[in-house]
Order: sequence, then C-alpha cells, then structure tokens
Amino acid sequence: MTLLLTVFAAVIATAVWYTKNDKGLNLGVLCWMFWGASLMWLVDAVFEYKELGADYFTPEAGDMLNDTFLGLSVIALALVIWVVVLLIKDPKGVVKAKLQNK
Repeated sequence: MTLLLTVFAAVIATAVWYTKNDKGLNLGVLCWMFWGASLMWLVDAVFEYKELGADYFTPEAGDMLNDTFLGLSVIALALVIWVVVLLIKDPKGVVKAKLQNK
C-alpha cells in the first residue's frame, strides 16, 4: 500500500510539474522526493516478496491499514519538506517582503 500511495503521489506531482512548468514552485523537488520514496518502497517490496513468497500478496487487514498510514505519513512528510524548501528559497520574494514590512 505504501508503494501504491507514493507512486500515485509521484505521478500526480510529475503531471502537475509537467503541465505547470513553473520554476518558482520547485515542483521538481517534490517529484524527486516522491519518486525516490517510490523506488525505496519498490526495493522493499521486492525483498519482502523474496522473503514471504506468495504470502506477500495476501496481507492482513491490520497490515494494510498500517501500510496506508505509513504511506500517507510519507506523503505528508514530503509535502512538509517541500513547503520548508519553498519558504527557504522564497523564489517570488514573498517571505522577504513580509519580513521587511514589520
């Protein structure tokens, strides 16, 4: 479930990046984080399948719920990191302008 959620987030972020193509939003950073997480979960899935075999495809409900929460947490953390990067880089000068207007 974590792999599925992060791949969906990566595809959506990439589609927005491709259609928007706004360098000010740093959407490329968000895409890299989601695709990196997707790759990480893919490697995890391969090794877990190697260990569990066919049982990998029949998870229990509790395991699926935990994986869903983990996937959503990874997406939320990536979004928080992206917002922090956006605020630090401040490509449109909004934060700088607000701080100077004290």
